[in-house]
Order: sequence, then structure tokens, then C-alpha cells
Amino acid sequence: MKFSFFQLWIMLSLTVGLAQNDLKEQTAPDPLDLKIGDEAPSFALMYEPGKFEFLKNWSEVEGKKLRKNVTQPNRYAVVLSFFATWCQPCMKELPLLEEVYKEYKDTRTKFFLIDITDATRNNPGEVYGMKYADAPEAKDFLKKKGMTMPILYDRRGHTMKRYNAMKLPRLFVMDGYRKITFMRRGFHEGEEEKFVRELSEEIEARIKALPALVQN
Repeated sequence: MKFSFFQLWIMLSLTVGLAQNDLKEQTAPDPLDLKIGDEAPSFALMYEPGKFEFLKNWSEVEGKKLRKNVTQPNRYAVVLSFFATWCQPCMKELPLLEEVYKEYKDTRTKFFLIDITDATRNNPGEVYGMKYADAPEAKDFLKKKGMTMPILYDRRGHTMKRYNAMKLPRLFVMDGYRKITFMRRGFHEGEEEKFVRELSEEIEARIKALPALVQN
């Protein structure tokens, strides 16, 4: 069986990411990683058949208007979490993220889970004792776990690649001007309290920094 360069690249990145989680070690920075202060890559991802969510609906670079500026002129902070259903560290992090989501979902903060399960489904071999091809579909799987955050589907892995988010879980926070202000990679036992505290503090700071509401 032959694999494309993109598939082999994903496989290698996932293997490295799993080793990092198991060994709990920090490696040298990946030159492909985004950095604090970078402009977050834009995306348009499906959330239901034929329906797409655009980052530019909520956050856009300074000097540019939001995509739906006439009907939705207000900028929001945005929280993105890349995950896959085969990713055990993701399953440990997601309940904590759900806790933060419920606390801030009615504020000027948008939360999106970005599912890359299908983007990795053709990878050979196993991960955490599960074949990539056998990983469950995200919607029903997360619903059974009580997750209510909006899910966006990166089925071809294009957004995953642009955010260099193969090492899971991968979390980003951006301000209302598409500037990355906070990032996390991986999740380890014992980090629960720190995770909730740091993410909550970051969201609070982003909300306070948003421009005043625009009345339609």
C-alpha cells in the first residue's frame, strides 16, 4: 500500500506527539508552530452537511471588517481545540474544556472543537490500541460523554496543517483581531486545576480587551 507524502507527514507528527505525551517531555520548538502574536490562519469548516463556520464571522485582523459585518459587527475572542476521538489525552482534557465553555459561552467568546479524526482515518497501524480507521465518529461519541461544545469537521486536515496541530490535543485562544494570545499542546494527569485556571484567566483578559459593542 502506498501513502501520500501528506499522510506520511501526519503519521510521523502523530507518532512524535504521542511520544511527547507518554514521556511528558518538552522537545525543541517546532519551526512550523505558530507563535504568540501571530495572525491565526483563517478557516471555513463544516458543522453540518452544507453548513460552514467561518473564523472571520467573529475575529478578523485589525483594519478589516468581519465577514458578516452588517448583521454581526461585534468581535469575539475565539477558543479552538483540535482533537480526535482516538486521542486519549484529548478525552481527559475535553471535560475540563466543557467546564470552561459552560462558564463563558454566554460571553463574547466563541468555542469550537475541531475534529481531525477523518483526516487521520487512512493512517495505517494503531494508536492507543485502536486502529485509526476504527475511530468513532465525533458527534455521537462526544454527545455520549456529555460534550455540548460546537464541533467543526476538518475532514481533509487542511486547517490542522495550517495550525500545525497534529500533536494532540492542541489548544489556541485568539483575540478579536485574529491574533493568537495563548496556546497549549498535550495534556497530562495532575494539570486539571492549572488548565481551568489558566484558560479562564486568558478568556477573561481577552473579553476585557475587546472593543465596545456595536449596536445594529
